[in-house]
Amino acid sequence: MQTQVKDAIETISMLLEIVGVAVILLGFAYASLRALGARSQEDDRSPYTILRATFGRSILLGLEILVAADLILTIAIEPTLDNLSVLAVLIALRTFLSFSLEVEIDGRWPWQRAACVEAAHAEKD
Repeated sequence: MQTQVKDAIETISMLLEIVGVAVILLGFAYASLRALGARSQEDDRSPYTILRATFGRSILLGLEILVAADLILTIAIEPTLDNLSVLAVLIALRTFLSFSLEVEIDGRWPWQRAACVEAAHAEKD
């Protein structure tokens, strides 16, 4: 019974890893199509800006799914101190990448988002 549960958890983790990579790859394809279509639409942003923002968001989503897969595999299968320390390093690196990507995409710190939204609403009123 225990080996069946272990196998099921490993399969779920592997499927999540595949989904995470697929999200990144499909996100690139979608971002490319959106950027190419931007030339024909009335969008004031450049195709490069659209490609960068759309692909960056797909990378963020893919990284979150990959972190979930690592968490499931490490905590459910072998929660040894070595595995947990490797997991901590992976999560720290992926969190840093996610944070950096978000700053790069939005052009501001995440905690500045609320102030920018409030300022935009104030300008409309």
